Amino acid sequence: MSPVRFLFGTFRLALVGLACTWALPCPAWQLGESEFHRLHDELHPTNELWKSIPWQTSLITAQNVAVTEGKPIFIWAMDGHPLGCT
Repeated sequence: MSPVRFLFGTFRLALVGLACTWALPCPAWQLGESEFHRLHDELHPTNELWKSIPWQTSLITAQNVAVTEGKPIFIWAMDGHPLGCT
């Protein structure tokens, strides 16, 4: 068997397999409301440590709090579009 025929046959087999997976119904769309809420609660943990930090949006306020508490300031800064971070 030539390599070209082998590659062409493999490509056809992959294409048929891909078409079959698109044709099958997705079981994720068949979730009931109670199952959805159970999975949603599992995927969204409530004990995230970053939520307990008193974040500041003003540098002056953060500096005043840091001076009174004797703690350093962590500054997160970026340049560009918030979705692209250029």
